[in-house]
Amino acid sequence: MKRQNLHEAYAVSFETWEASPDLGHKHSFFELVYILSGTGRQCINQHQFDYQPGHLFLLTPQDCHAFEIETPTTFFFLRFNDIYLKSGAFQADQIERLEFILQNASHQPGCILRHRSDKSLVQPMVEAIYRESIQRDLYNQELEQQLINTLIVVVARNIAKYLPETVDDASDEKILAILQYIQQHIYAPDQLRAKVISERFGLSETYLGRYFKKHTQETLQQYIAHYRTRMIEHRLRHSDLRIHEIALDFGFTDESHLNKFFKKQKGHSPVAYRKQLREAAA
Repeated sequence: MKRQNLHEAYAVSFETWEASPDLGHKHSFFELVYILSGTGRQCINQHQFDYQPGHLFLLTPQDCHAFEIETPTTFFFLRFNDIYLKSGAFQADQIERLEFILQNASHQPGCILRHRSDKSLVQPMVEAIYRESIQRDLYNQELEQQLINTLIVVVARNIAKYLPETVDDASDEKILAILQYIQQHIYAPDQLRAKVISERFGLSETYLGRYFKKHTQETLQQYIAHYRTRMIEHRLRHSDLRIHEIALDFGFTDESHLNKFFKKQKGHSPVAYRKQLREAAA
C-alpha cells in the first residue's frame, strides 16, 4: 500500500479528478478534504460512505483511504502535520487537546460537519483560502495561515462536541457545555469531581448523574475515565515522555497510581502498552 509523506508544515491544493485513483494509501500527516463539486464514495479504514458538495472529511495519520469517483469531483486538500500544530500557530494550552481531538477523528465516520452553523461557515473559508493561494498580495501568507487555523479549530469543535457518539446537534446545550468543561479540565482531577461540576452548572449531584447518563449513555465517572485513558494512550503513542512525567501531567499522585488506573482500564501497564506499540511499528 502506498504511503504519502509531507515535507513541509502544511500544504494546500485544489484538484479535479475524473476517475478513481488505482490504489488506496496512508498518510503520515493530517489531511482535510472538502468536496467543492462532484459525487462518489469515500472509503476510510474499510468504512464506506457517499460524498457530495459541502462534505468535509478529516483523515488522520495511519488511516487507510481511497475515493471512488462517480462524477468528476473537485477537491480542496489541506495537509498538515504535528510540526504545524506546534509551530506557534496555536496557543500552548490548546495544542495537546487539539492533537488528541484530531487523532480521534477516525471515531467519527462520514462528514465531520455536524454543527449546523459550521456547514455554512466552511465553504467561504475554503473559497477564501483558494483566492489567497492564487492571488499573491500583501500579507498573503499571514491571512492564509489565519484561515487555515480557523478551519482546523472548526473541525476540532465538530469532533469534540460529539464525543460521545450519542450526543448530536439536537442535544441540550448544557450537556455540551459539561463535555467541553471535562475536556478542558482533564489534567485537573480536583476540577472533575461531581460536587465541583454540579456546583459549576447549577445542578444537584444526584440530578447531574442521571442527567449525564441520559444524554451520553455513560456515567460521569465512566466518561471521565475513558476520556483520560484515551488521552494517556495518545501521550504513550506520540511522545517520549517518561511514565512518571505523564502521571504528573494528569494529576496522578505518582507513577504507581497511574499504573493502577491504566491497568484497570486497559488490562496492562503503560510500559507494556508503549512496548506493544513500538513492536508493532518495527
